[in-house]
Amino acid sequence: MEEIVLKAEPRKVIGKQVKALRRAGRLPGIIYGRGIQPILITLDMREAGRILSSITSSHLVVVEVGGKQHTTLVREKQRQPVTGGLLHIDFQAVSLTEKLRTSVILELVGESPAVINFNGILVSNLEKLEVEALPRDLPDRIQVDISGLTEIGQVIHVSDITVPAAVEILDHPEEIIVVVTAPEAEEVEPQADVIEPEVIERGKKEDEF
Repeated sequence: MEEIVLKAEPRKVIGKQVKALRRAGRLPGIIYGRGIQPILITLDMREAGRILSSITSSHLVVVEVGGKQHTTLVREKQRQPVTGGLLHIDFQAVSLTEKLRTSVILELVGESPAVINFNGILVSNLEKLEVEALPRDLPDRIQVDISGLTEIGQVIHVSDITVPAAVEILDHPEEIIVVVTAPEAEEVEPQADVIEPEVIERGKKEDEF
């Protein structure tokens, strides 16, 4: 997993005054975690937006502030409802020597013959898996190969997923990740007999008005 380093500055501004920071191109955030006092920070809005938009919740981010580096996970991204722009970032500091629990995104790869040949519908039941591992062993994402789904009704369970030995999946083994279902038959409503109404008097043509 590629190491990401973000440079931050200490922040004293809080409350409504934070809006002025955003107008100046600074993104407010916080670093918290076991054994450290919460650290209020600001980051460059453009750089943080570019980098953080492409990472997952299990990707380690090194935040450098005050000459000290903190290895973290992004725990929350607050966004502006209309534009989607970042408003605030929460980083959780982690120890590289202690296992932690977090969610890892599932990525479906390949093509299902059941979908291609029988018009099956691929239904995804899980988007993430809960795992436990040392921070440096966390996968960025877990791939799920759907090319083995050849028939309608076939499923992929959590137990079918292979991960490195250093990673433990915490979800129940029988939990369904994805299933191929039959296409829904289109219901055709029976048409009632249509009785042509008796024309008493025809209206004027459009060019008569």
